[in-house]
Amino acid sequence: MPSAVADHAFRHHWVTMLCSHNVATGVLACRLSVRRSQTDCLGPLRMDFELTEEQQQMKMSVREFAEAEIAPHVMEWDEAQHFPIELKPKLAELGLLGVLFPEEYGGAGLGYVEYATAIEELSRVDGSVGISVAAHNSLCSNHIYQYGTEAQKKKYLTPLASGEHLGAWGLTEPGAGSDASGTRTTAVRKDGGWVINGTKNFITHAIHADTCVAFALSDRAKHSKGITGFIFEKSMAGFAPAKKENKLGLRASETASVIFEDCFVPDENRVGEEGMGFVNAMEILDGGRISIAALAVGIAQGAYESAVRYSGEREQFGKPIREFQAIQFKLADMATQIDAARLLMYRVAWMKDEGKRTTKESSMAKLFASEMSVRVCEEAIQIHGGYGYTKDYPAEKFWRDSKLCTIGEGTSEIQRIIIAREILKQA
Repeated sequence: MPSAVADHAFRHHWVTMLCSHNVATGVLACRLSVRRSQTDCLGPLRMDFELTEEQQQMKMSVREFAEAEIAPHVMEWDEAQHFPIELKPKLAELGLLGVLFPEEYGGAGLGYVEYATAIEELSRVDGSVGISVAAHNSLCSNHIYQYGTEAQKKKYLTPLASGEHLGAWGLTEPGAGSDASGTRTTAVRKDGGWVINGTKNFITHAIHADTCVAFALSDRAKHSKGITGFIFEKSMAGFAPAKKENKLGLRASETASVIFEDCFVPDENRVGEEGMGFVNAMEILDGGRISIAALAVGIAQGAYESAVRYSGEREQFGKPIREFQAIQFKLADMATQIDAARLLMYRVAWMKDEGKRTTKESSMAKLFASEMSVRVCEEAIQIHGGYGYTKDYPAEKFWRDSKLCTIGEGTSEIQRIIIAREILKQA
């Protein structure tokens, strides 16, 4: 059918997808609009590479904040494993501790596209701050937002989203990592509530958190369908942080264990339906993996930029090393891989904002971005040569930080299992 006739004969609508393009600056790139007819005949295709003005302003605000407030302290915090709790009021003022939540709960009322943009910008300077903001938003706070009662949202989500409180989320245990359904922490009914006993480990904000969402086995016979979520307060008797981990990277992000020892939690603090904790946790991780993809992209972007700078400063054989084809090829590959990962990240962020199921796409973005980040950061070290192996330059820290992205919120191996399962459902 001629396009002119089609334009008159059919009622069209627009489908919009956000993605990205400019690796050199990290600027979000593409708003793809596809015009379709009711009979699925494609009409005109238009692509324009731009953020909305509001998104661009937010992006630059976060970048300026990171460069002014975080960059001067990165190595100091890393060496000391200092968790910069002093940043919390400033992060809250920017709305970064409640990006995803409605204003009625103290949040910024934005979406996953803005959220991913913010995490990338923070992580471009320091992944430790990026992952802390991510754990607070997409895990603890989002779990309460998605599955909490209205009373729970008002009591717990509002101070979390406003930045008054800091959140933690506890799923992993010493014997339940990739097999998260192997939870051994127990919840036993008693006097209108539950008595919790067990241990969680590798918990972000375990020491400083005011609020923690954690999971316990409430019905052993039902296995994964017998796991229930609960909201804990820092002041509860029997709830205590334990060993702080001495980590390879992301050292300024606080990671420690949590111990529950005859910790009584009232039934009103049960979050979600009884026995649905594991299912809810897996759904929360669909969103969490978007933030890990953003973390990985941001770390890679920072490493890439450091390599570009160094390749212009370092001279060998009478000229800057960036003039050698071997270095140019490395930079070209790094830029291409970052761009591809960012496109996957923004596709799944857009899908999340549209209310679509993102299990496969979240895992794809997380898998590709995290493994890309490790490769790019290693190449950044290689471009720096011997200096890349020292702490005088940022390349080594970016590499140390990048590795967690292939492990946290589901290892690369688990992501491949999820992706394979999802695609074979449609085979």
